[in-house]
Amino acid sequence: MTEVAGTGHGSADDSRSAELAERLAAVWKRIAAAAAGAGRGDKLPSLIVVTKFHPADDIRRLAALGVTDVGENRDQEAAAKALELADLDLAWHFVGQLQTKKAKSVARYASAVHSVDRPQLVEALAKAVRHEMDATGRAALDCFIQVSLEHDGGTHRGGADPTDVPHLAERIAGSEGLNLAGVMAVAPLGAPPEPAFEQLAGISARLAADYPSATAISAGMSQDLEAAIKFGATHLRIGSDVLGSRPAVG
Repeated sequence: MTEVAGTGHGSADDSRSAELAERLAAVWKRIAAAAAGAGRGDKLPSLIVVTKFHPADDIRRLAALGVTDVGENRDQEAAAKALELADLDLAWHFVGQLQTKKAKSVARYASAVHSVDRPQLVEALAKAVRHEMDATGRAALDCFIQVSLEHDGGTHRGGADPTDVPHLAERIAGSEGLNLAGVMAVAPLGAPPEPAFEQLAGISARLAADYPSATAISAGMSQDLEAAIKFGATHLRIGSDVLGSRPAVG
């Protein structure tokens, strides 16, 4: 069992650390098996543990277990956790729908935004990141274009229409302080994920043909990580399978 430094909450904390270690190992086992099955066993995808609604103490425990990338989808929660855990060497990924007015806050802590889906957001992020670069020397912000793989314009799960990807890519690539990382998508509800992730792989290939460094594919969650890996996911966003059910709201 991994001992977590700096918590000191006794046996209850040790129990939670052991639980997280067991869950994390099980997820990595799934990832390794899926990657081997897809002929990708030599290079595993990056694991982003989505920690929304879970306390900062859990993130500290995960860091002690080797987790370096965490994801959040609400700016207020993410900003508070990033500040509390500033002593840890963590990369914060913003993975939820993002209002342009929140860009300034997100630029203070995020290393990546996975949900860039409209030109106005590109503009807001570019302005905010340039300000932070001048003020603090932060690095460029990795931007994933979120693509809707539904036939409803992304009204349920968000994302740009696939036909809008080239325009968004051009805007991101041409913005100082922003790095075009690749694409992101969430599989449609109530349908097998494989066709959606196959479509995303095609969109990624077309993007990479124009922007050779934009090869990242952010796809796959607890319920569909195997399908995502099969179709080339480089970044997985896993929450419940690592952290368990959301804590009860007091």
